Amino acid sequence: MSLADIIAQVSSLPEVAAWPEMARLFERSVTGLNIKWELPLVACRTVGGDESTAIAGAAAVACMQLSLMLVDDMLDEDPRGVYVWLGCANSANLAFAFQATAFRLIEGAPVEVERRAAVYAILAQMALTSAFGQNLDAQNLSGEEIYWQIVRTKSAPFFGASLQIGALLGQASCEVVEHMHDFGLLIGEVIQIYDDLLDSLETPAGPDWKQGRNNLAILYALTADHPDRTQFRALLSKVDDPQALKSAQKIMIRCGAVSYCAYQVFERYKVGLRLLNSLSLADPSPLRDLLARQVEPLGTLLASVGMENPSTWGELI
Repeated sequence: MSLADIIAQVSSLPEVAAWPEMARLFERSVTGLNIKWELPLVACRTVGGDESTAIAGAAAVACMQLSLMLVDDMLDEDPRGVYVWLGCANSANLAFAFQATAFRLIEGAPVEVERRAAVYAILAQMALTSAFGQNLDAQNLSGEEIYWQIVRTKSAPFFGASLQIGALLGQASCEVVEHMHDFGLLIGEVIQIYDDLLDSLETPAGPDWKQGRNNLAILYALTADHPDRTQFRALLSKVDDPQALKSAQKIMIRCGAVSYCAYQVFERYKVGLRLLNSLSLADPSPLRDLLARQVEPLGTLLASVGMENPSTWGELI
């Protein structure tokens, strides 16, 4: 099965075919989002299912991802968002349309009605939890406890639900389906932590620096007890100055913020491996490879800022 099969599922719906803006947006988004779209196929393959039964799930995940992206860009006032050229009203309507399309697609999944009903429930829970997380994130609340709550409600549920859907459509047992959700949450958390590191170390300063976002590395440097905390806080309002940003990033590295993020990633990697080893799966390698692909870039990132990988890095990967 290929990305073309996923695209065909969506494009064949009469409403999509008759809605040029919706069809164009879907086609425009194919390249950047297709890895996430294929998560249900990865899960289906892992549990030994027939991938053809999971195509509808992958297409539904694609539409749900686009729906979330449209809303997220508007809430974040992202200058690269679709709403900039399409307008907020049209973008909001398209977000509703893609979410509805996700449910419509599952109707055609070639599995028994009980499994389709379970997929509907998973999609609904993902949408509700993500909306709750978006609302928390929009409030710009501070603190590490809030940070983890946002991660576990805003972005990670997408990964948990995507793997659950693939396992369900691949005829996995209830136990395996539930653990797929847990594994997906770990993947989502790893991706978010890595993105936080990238955003905190990029130049020029991005929104995480300027808008007070709950970035884990910046949050650590702001709240942990270290000698440069007062200086770091003073630099926050000056990060448009390249030298001030560079000084803040050096403090972030020196105080242990980057190491703390790396530790959080490695811990989730180990938990993920233990979870896979505990399950009876037809072929765990697709999920093991998926997890490793999320962790491997961290080694390059650490090296780019002059930090060595942990001594256990080789053993982990």
